[in-house]
Amino acid sequence: MRTLFVVTLALGAWTIQAAEKKVQMKDLPAVVQQAIQAQTKGSQIKGLSKETEKGQTQYEVETVADGKSRDLTFDDKGTMIEVEQEIAMDSVPASARAGLEKQTAGGKITKVESVTRGGVTNYEAAYTKGGKSREAMVSAAGSPVKD
Repeated sequence: MRTLFVVTLALGAWTIQAAEKKVQMKDLPAVVQQAIQAQTKGSQIKGLSKETEKGQTQYEVETVADGKSRDLTFDDKGTMIEVEQEIAMDSVPASARAGLEKQTAGGKITKVESVTRGGVTNYEAAYTKGGKSREAMVSAAGSPVKD
């Protein structure tokens, strides 16, 4: 039984890794390269990856500007579909801040991001609790959101 668990766990990890692949700028479609270059001026590019999600290819660029992380996701046509921007907790709207504080109660928040997709902004907190790293996401109104 233990062997089956280990094999299942290993296959699950392989599947997750297979979904996201590290790439170089030269490997991206020209329209995606242009979009990334336009959106990352003044930023340091930390990494690029390609992922297929729900049958659609997406490209993510991890950047840092002014000491804060900013991750951008583009579709294969070069359209930006998501922005994850590190922000200070005091810049989170009061309702969302209260929701994050409720979700992370008893833990220590280590990073807060605004996550904008399809014109909707949610707020995500990375935190530690009981020695484990966790994440919580809420809407601008403070309601829990599934990622």
